[in-house]
Amino acid sequence: MPEQKAFVAAEIGLHARAAAVFVRAVTDTGLPVTIRKPNGLPVDARSLLEVMTEDFEHGCEVFLAVAPDALSGDQSLPEAESALMALSAVLAGTQAH
Repeated sequence: MPEQKAFVAAEIGLHARAAAVFVRAVTDTGLPVTIRKPNGLPVDARSLLEVMTEDFEHGCEVFLAVAPDALSGDQSLPEAESALMALSAVLAGTQAH
């Protein structure tokens, strides 16, 4: 399963605007991405409610993943890995504007 470690850079964590920017970026990938804290259960990163409910605070380490069996016929593993890296950059704030 492709997985990418990331850190939440937004000062208020993944709440309000920062969460909306992240969820929109996930939705734009077209992939069923999950996000979780270390030792936590994954939640659907396409769901604003689920992301905000998990309370991913500033500086929090998270793991983004896509299950290979969740990829559709036109999506490849390298594309999923590339998307996860881009989403990690969104969380780091490099593409949040």
